[in-house]
Amino acid sequence: MTSLRALVHVAVVVSLAACASSGRGNNSIVAPTPDPRVGLKPGLKDAGQAAWNLRLINNTPPSEKFVGSTNSDLAFYKNYVIQGNYNGFEVWDITAPAHPALKDGYYCPASQSDVSVFRNLLFVSGEGTGGRLDCAGGGVHDSVSHDRLRGIRIFDISDIANPKYIANVQTCRGSHTHTVVIDPTDSANVYVYVSGSAPVRSPTELPGCVKQSPDSNPNSSLFRIEVIKVPLGAPQQAAVVSSPRIFDSLAAPPQHAEMQQDIAEANRVADSARAHGGFTVQLFGTQRVLGPRFTTPMLDSLVKARGGTGTPTGTDSASLRTNAQGIIDKMFNLNRQRTGPNQCHDITVYPAIGLAGGACGGYGLLLDIRDVAHPRRIGAVADSNFSYWHSATFNNDGTKLLFSDEWGGGGQPKCRAFDKPEWGADAIFTVADGRMTFQSYYKMLAPQTANENCVAHNGSLIPIPGRDVMVQSWYQGGVSVFDWTDPAHPKEIAFFDRGPVDGTKPADGGTWSAYWYNGYIYSSEIARGLDVFELTPSGLISRNEIEAAKLVHLDYFNTQDQPKITWPASFVVARAYVDQLARSNGLSVERVKAVRQQLDRAEKSQGQARRDALSQLATTLGQDASTSSDQARVQKLAGVVTELANTAPAVGAQ
Repeated sequence: MTSLRALVHVAVVVSLAACASSGRGNNSIVAPTPDPRVGLKPGLKDAGQAAWNLRLINNTPPSEKFVGSTNSDLAFYKNYVIQGNYNGFEVWDITAPAHPALKDGYYCPASQSDVSVFRNLLFVSGEGTGGRLDCAGGGVHDSVSHDRLRGIRIFDISDIANPKYIANVQTCRGSHTHTVVIDPTDSANVYVYVSGSAPVRSPTELPGCVKQSPDSNPNSSLFRIEVIKVPLGAPQQAAVVSSPRIFDSLAAPPQHAEMQQDIAEANRVADSARAHGGFTVQLFGTQRVLGPRFTTPMLDSLVKARGGTGTPTGTDSASLRTNAQGIIDKMFNLNRQRTGPNQCHDITVYPAIGLAGGACGGYGLLLDIRDVAHPRRIGAVADSNFSYWHSATFNNDGTKLLFSDEWGGGGQPKCRAFDKPEWGADAIFTVADGRMTFQSYYKMLAPQTANENCVAHNGSLIPIPGRDVMVQSWYQGGVSVFDWTDPAHPKEIAFFDRGPVDGTKPADGGTWSAYWYNGYIYSSEIARGLDVFELTPSGLISRNEIEAAKLVHLDYFNTQDQPKITWPASFVVARAYVDQLARSNGLSVERVKAVRQQLDRAEKSQGQARRDALSQLATTLGQDASTSSDQARVQKLAGVVTELANTAPAVGAQ
């Protein structure tokens, strides 16, 4: 990385970036050097771009009510992408992916406004103290208020151009994220797992909320998630039906300290804030500046406590400055004995295999969700290289589980040349018999500047048969596509990046989430709107593999609710496997050529001739498997060929 940093100003970067961004197919299996992502021109609207095996086909800026507000997560419904935003959500018509069209911009401020869909229902998270039940702007200024929304909003999107706000479910810690969960045995309801990481609300605001830990009060709102049951026939009756304590008995996890450079910078920022009248506290071992989200309701409460009205006085500010540390300690329960996590950041469920992966602050959890309303922890892993377990992704057959680490909380630069590649990265585990076994880390390694927030964030599988390929966001580190079929040796195979939003100072931006949906990659760009990408063929991803991935069609998609991916019997799927065998040397060059010729002849034939040709090919492939170094893939190819033979039409070409 040091050598890359030394080359950031080499003039050839410009030409490499332009060539890599052209979208033309290539046979290269080696990433361009020097890395064209290094040294890109900054700018909100005109930043430099670098790409390799990935082409940006559209960027659509946010609509008027959402300009300047953070874009968050994405969900997909039919031919629409729903983009969360701290001001609400936008609905984009992606019938023509290269030309998204705004269908609706629904103004309803809350953080983070993470979104999920199921049939005609849209679920939106609210966690911050400023979200209002009535969706009005202006926030909530009292520390205790019955106007506040912290939990899940539910919308009817039967008429997607006119969403109807039909219900909400309040929770004690709000909803930072949530997960829609389908119970295969319960067609009348859908479930929502709620992950809330904010301090516990006052029982005066929401009855039943308890700040004490479970050892002092069994009704504690800590160390649990909420499970909401949503009757599909009457979603307005949605309610919390259980609060599983999936964190019980976990010891305090090992953690690494911050980089010394970051500690020094945090102290400098805190000193500067105090000099200008700001409020600072010590939080999780580092000096932090308290923003308006915390200080505004605190000051308003001080004004009310003395019977005053209007703007807080200097005396109010002085009182808060004296008591801020104690308030924060109490709010986050920091004086308790250090234990394991008391909340999840994100839970990814895989109903087809009855498992979920919980990224839960200090641990990665494996959950049994066969009883959907009562998930049960069956495995847990900790890692001293991880700062904050953020999200989880299974591979398609459920034998691997990837966790991401949001070191720095998503707002800090953690991809600088001196940052450790094991920190703020992905950790890949194999899964067998309810146990997770660590294999390796993956991190986007193109050094970013100190003005670019960058760390591992949200991504999804790309449905290439026979491979585990994922697209992932890295905030201002851009989009990275990587192969983790070999869990011990993940490899980047495509990328896209822009220069910093601001080249002079830190500014939030970059890609929050990047997901594959029905043939394209959609990315929620925090500051710049909605990006749409397409993969381009290369020596690492063939055209057949891309076309095979495009055969997978979903009617809706939430990345935290993983569907089981299946591929139709197709010649392009067979050819994708052949391309992989050529790449892995699983068949000889001569044999690969012969198989391709046999597939071509079979596709051009009809009826019984096609069935006979495919059956013969399947038989010889079965013989190949016994001697191949890539036996499993040869067997998969033989399986597809057999299925093609069994479904060959009587007349006409397939």
